[in-house]
Amino acid sequence: MSQAHIRRAVVTGGAGFVGSHLCERLLDAGAEVVCVDNLATGSAENLRRLARHAGFSSIEADVTRPMRVAGRVDAVFHLASAASPRDYLRLPVETLEAGSLGTRNALDLAAEHGARMVLASTSEVYGDPLHHPQHESYWGNVNPVGPRSVYDEAKRYAEALTMAYHRTHGADVGIARIFNSYGPRMRPDDGRAIPTFIRQAMAGEPITVSGDGMQTRSVCYVDDTVRGLLALAGADITGPVNIGSPHELSMRALAELVRSVCGSDSPIVPVGRPVDDPRFRRPDTGLAARALGWRPLVPMEEGLRLTVEWFAGAPAGHPPEGREAEPTAGRA
Repeated sequence: MSQAHIRRAVVTGGAGFVGSHLCERLLDAGAEVVCVDNLATGSAENLRRLARHAGFSSIEADVTRPMRVAGRVDAVFHLASAASPRDYLRLPVETLEAGSLGTRNALDLAAEHGARMVLASTSEVYGDPLHHPQHESYWGNVNPVGPRSVYDEAKRYAEALTMAYHRTHGADVGIARIFNSYGPRMRPDDGRAIPTFIRQAMAGEPITVSGDGMQTRSVCYVDDTVRGLLALAGADITGPVNIGSPHELSMRALAELVRSVCGSDSPIVPVGRPVDDPRFRRPDTGLAARALGWRPLVPMEEGLRLTVEWFAGAPAGHPPEGREAEPTAGRA
């Protein structure tokens, strides 16, 4: 099934950062889109933006409860989950349930309609990797009882459940392991590195980098991430498939690049490093290139410029009530 054959899609988590861009891309291609989101971490503003499209509708609902969507459904994209450390540490049980109950309900919805289900998994399934770069065959190095496990293990379980449906019921599925993504519509206060660095640089505040800043990440502009999800939806492989940029840089180098793009003279200062913060992160994207014909196209400097321009015109983010803004947890 190619993207052109997706006439109607369901996107769980469609009010979120990546989800809203995916919805918009589908709508621009002429598909109808049903967004399912409880707005726990998604944005009502993103829904208002999407509602300008005639083919868009939304259901405010929790994916941990069975979903019913009338009419044709060609593809189900399951993105519903807290994704930033700040959010999943604030919503630990909800994050685990989105990966377990939510994934089962997304699979059941896809099965009901004979649709392909694309699971948005994560590079965090690799944990603090002992193999570098990370290939899809690597099983990972995850602390199952650490604070980050609520996200890491939720996604690992979601992958296992998705493959169980495929092997047992013949479900048509694809698993995308999304590496760090960035771009417009990220919340300035969500705790991830790039929005934190941009917010601090634009305000003239110190840019806080965890530890010595030598831990590495590979960051991918959101438009490229969405192209990868759509390519997987149109393919006939289950994956998992890494979707991310193979360009690796240290967190300190990333902070310096953001500072330069912002035209800021903010100092870069070290802060404590979070528990189980991975030392390295870079995908082996060979499978995505061979099987999907996909590779990231947006240069980092260009993506950062577009992101900074969006932040300059966006309303200031506010941390959840009763909590102060936190230093970056190293996730981009």
